[in-house]
Amino acid sequence: MTTTLDIVLWVVVPYVCLAIFITGHAWRYRYDKFGWTTRSSQLYESKLLRWGSPLFHFGILAVFAGHVMGLGIPKSWTDAVGLSESVYHAMAVSVGLLAGLATVVGMSLLIYRRRTNGAVFGATTRMDKTMYLVLGVVIFFGLWNTIGSGVLNLYDHYDYREGVSVWFRGIFTFQLHPELMAEAPFPFQAHGMAAMLLFALWPFTRLVHVFSAPLFYLWRPYVVYRAKSERFGARAPRRGWEKSEKTRR
Repeated sequence: MTTTLDIVLWVVVPYVCLAIFITGHAWRYRYDKFGWTTRSSQLYESKLLRWGSPLFHFGILAVFAGHVMGLGIPKSWTDAVGLSESVYHAMAVSVGLLAGLATVVGMSLLIYRRRTNGAVFGATTRMDKTMYLVLGVVIFFGLWNTIGSGVLNLYDHYDYREGVSVWFRGIFTFQLHPELMAEAPFPFQAHGMAAMLLFALWPFTRLVHVFSAPLFYLWRPYVVYRAKSERFGARAPRRGWEKSEKTRR
């Protein structure tokens, strides 16, 4: 039976967070264009950044791709193309753990760098600190769900693709199923609630740079550089210590 609390948590809250996500980005772009940046701190420290940034960004991209497949693609579709449940399960667990581990290591290096370097720490806003905390909770429960459900079988073979995934797609198709999240194990509920809070915080943190990534660099034309040709009879450039004509006289 669906209660009022279930409707608030798994219907009202998702739409409120989605509305803040959309309107917040519109407001930020309209009134804070110069702040639409990661506030790069590479000039202050680059050694840890060189390792932490690629690990975190590539790891989080792999995590995002896994969520697109797990939440966005119905189970019936993968069954139709011949992808068995065992193969899907093995892929989800192996890739999910690898991507999650890379994300955790990269994020740990970035937080350590930001906390131990005074100049970098000074460029961190309160909203960014809150974002790191919420993102850490999201990653923690995401990894716990992968291990607990995919490796340790702690949830009596709970299949999130028939519960959480259906609820998630229903938010965008207006076919709401709050009872599915109400019946999900607590770690799945915590992961979903923390993720929604992260999306509500997103427009007011450095995460906005995701929507300004220079992807056009992948297909822009090459920049052609041409050396200055030495024309016949042209005088060679004068050196800085060469005497001028007035001095010679």
